[in-house]
Amino acid sequence: MPRGHVLVLDDEPTILTTLQKALTLEGYAVDVAGGIAIAEEKLQKRSYDIALFDVSLPDGDGVGLLQRLRTSGSDLPVVMMSGHATIDAAVRATRLGASDFLEKPLSTDRLLLVLDNILRLVRAEAEATALRAQTGQVGELIGQSRLMAELAEQLGRAAKASATVFVTGERGTGKELVARAIHLQSKRAKGPLEKMNCAAVPSELIESEMFGHEAGAFTGATKQRRGKFERASGGTLFLDEVGDMPLAMQSKLLRVLQEREIERVGGNETLKVDVRVVAATNRDIETACKEGHFRPDLFDRLNVLPLHLPPLRARRDDIPLLARHFLALATHANDRHGMKITEAGMASLCAYSFPGNVRELRNVIERLVILTPDDTIDGSDVKNCLGGGSPGANASSLFRPAVPFRVLSEEAERAILEQALAHHGGHMAATARGLGLERSHLYKKCKALGLRGEKDEPEEA
Repeated sequence: MPRGHVLVLDDEPTILTTLQKALTLEGYAVDVAGGIAIAEEKLQKRSYDIALFDVSLPDGDGVGLLQRLRTSGSDLPVVMMSGHATIDAAVRATRLGASDFLEKPLSTDRLLLVLDNILRLVRAEAEATALRAQTGQVGELIGQSRLMAELAEQLGRAAKASATVFVTGERGTGKELVARAIHLQSKRAKGPLEKMNCAAVPSELIESEMFGHEAGAFTGATKQRRGKFERASGGTLFLDEVGDMPLAMQSKLLRVLQEREIERVGGNETLKVDVRVVAATNRDIETACKEGHFRPDLFDRLNVLPLHLPPLRARRDDIPLLARHFLALATHANDRHGMKITEAGMASLCAYSFPGNVRELRNVIERLVILTPDDTIDGSDVKNCLGGGSPGANASSLFRPAVPFRVLSEEAERAILEQALAHHGGHMAATARGLGLERSHLYKKCKALGLRGEKDEPEEA
């Protein structure tokens, strides 16, 4: 079986003969074309793994042929060749997606290295695509559960639209990955993807960070600076933790979403921006609106296409897939190749509630890879790593110095309710009975903590 099928386009018979012999000796199947018309005919008749195009030919331009291939949707890897290479030609070819640009006379060793690297990259991408299909991966989101299948369908529809997307879910569920997947599957994929964590920017700087500023707008503003909206124009802006945005800034964001124009801090020029916004939060925004912490009109503007990310405990069937994926990453990063998780180890992972969701699972796997002395991760290793159970399993794990009692008690309540919901299979009615609570009280408590049961309807008698 040949290493790959190559098409060589050049108007010099000597070069065609030399390259055909050299590449054939290295195991390639080679077709040659002495002109653009012949090359186009061959490209229509069969598929190639790589093509070598001369830049200048009697009947046309090799870069022009590359442009026609890209316009037709072909992603065939193309290496350009030229005996009188110019910077303009190289730049034009690179912008069209040429894999490399070689000057004549060609170095056979250099050419073989280029072809080998291209084939390795193409095959790696093909394997990654096959693996994503096998594991149910959508972008960087992995899972084969019913909930992930529903999310993938909703995400695909959202990506094709142009409306604002509002992503909700607990911490660590992958909200940024969803934003990236929406961007990459949308018409804006070739544009920029800008990210801003609204909770991480000081309130006095958030307007400048979002809209930019002019030189001299405030102390320390020594030069003009473009903000996130301006840098994201033509692409997507991901506003993470939007529920933590100050109220004064919320009104300004609402105006931008309505008018599609901004003004830099300290400036008086109105700038049009073409940005799609994906916003995310782990807060209960509806409650925040009722309590006056979030503008209802901004929530309505953001919540055009809502997407809710399920917690990991609601899709435990995906834990083995995720664990093996993170194990491969962690063993490679920490030079612990060959490590495996036993069935008992995987069962211990699946039994854990993971209040930190997928992010916590990834951290746990990396900790196991680093701390497990041998190449096998067993159930006892997992239990030791997790501290013998879920957070909140013993009193000593609850107290942390300098953490307010309100935060500690909320974490304890969350851990108890998470375990109770998992024990009762997500049934809210059964969970309420098991805890001796009124169902309405359990609903309110879960909503305040951002928790959801899988099955909210009462069980049948």
